[in-house]
Amino acid sequence: MNIRRRGGTTSTVHEWGRAVADGVLENNAVRGLADRAVISMNANAGNGTNGELRQTGETRPLELPPEEVIFGCSSVMAAVRQRASKVAGATVPVLIEGESGTGKEILAKFIHNRSLLQTGPFVKVSCAAIPGTLLESELFGYQKGAFSGAYTTKPGRVEMADRGTLFLDEVAELDSSLQAKLLQVLQDGQFCRIGGQGDRKIEARVICATNRNIEQEIAAGRFRQDLFYRINVIHMLMPRLRDRREDIPVLMGYLLAEFNRRFGRATVAPARATMRLLQEYDWPGNIRELENWIARYVLLGTEEAPIAAPFERSSFSVPLEVSPDGSIPLKRLTKEAALEVERTVILKVLQANRWNRRRTAEVLKISYRALIYKIRQAGLPSKGGRKQVARPAPLATESAGRD
Repeated sequence: MNIRRRGGTTSTVHEWGRAVADGVLENNAVRGLADRAVISMNANAGNGTNGELRQTGETRPLELPPEEVIFGCSSVMAAVRQRASKVAGATVPVLIEGESGTGKEILAKFIHNRSLLQTGPFVKVSCAAIPGTLLESELFGYQKGAFSGAYTTKPGRVEMADRGTLFLDEVAELDSSLQAKLLQVLQDGQFCRIGGQGDRKIEARVICATNRNIEQEIAAGRFRQDLFYRINVIHMLMPRLRDRREDIPVLMGYLLAEFNRRFGRATVAPARATMRLLQEYDWPGNIRELENWIARYVLLGTEEAPIAAPFERSSFSVPLEVSPDGSIPLKRLTKEAALEVERTVILKVLQANRWNRRRTAEVLKISYRALIYKIRQAGLPSKGGRKQVARPAPLATESAGRD
């Protein structure tokens, strides 16, 4: 992939993204770039520049995608990158907010890799995935005999993060008692195991992430205000994917190469028209949804993963009419809904192909004649920006004359 972690080498991932966005790459060229990306990723995996926490206690920087992929080329992510680089060296708490699937954990790992504690462990706790009754023992550990079933002493995640980074994902899910104990850790660097007799001291950086609005949680009485002040020393907001559409080609290039390597495939990049469609889609699931779409595309191919698949879930409305007797014409409503979906998909593909109807028919895998019929049936303009004018019905005298 010709990428250096901190060097000035031009990234071919960026080249791929720019070329696809400009519509100048053909499938063979994209496939070549993907192959080069796989070679580079395999090389990085073996040279020790990236790595992860080993069972033996050996620590190396966490394995991450290249920075060009993490931050893309958008201005909003350039600001995130600049802020993260500035605060990484100081071991102060960081709060990362953003919708699910925007890459909050990746940003936390990036900050860890740039920090003074990069050789220490990166310990993640998913606060939403662990039941509240077990979360305290998972976080703070317990002594042997502390409760029924505690046959051995177990250190908690907080203790395991000593001289490293503790990443609390979905921190807003913590209940009030655990919030109080976490506040003590942040204030004094001290905690106590369940059943323990004395406090233990740690030195760790705490990074929290949430997809909720913490200030609203405070107003509702579900989150401690004093804890919010402690974790919010540095605040970062991860933008939604629809707010950084220009980064989609870069992400697609990296993910396509990664899934081809993982699944042993050689799937070529989507056509230029498809890329335009993907950049227009809102991606409510953000990068996670894009990742799942590409995995499906690599595994199933274009025949099983239709180009317009994301748009089939786009929102549309069909007026619900209830007859005077209270009945609902389900068959008619279903037909109208199907026609509305079809109209939306055809319009999107036409726009993506600059109203080239033959190319649109190829993308939709229907005949040119069928496309023309559907365009007229849906009342779409025959050309972009030019409305179709309905032909007047022939007069009865004219018809009679022709007969």
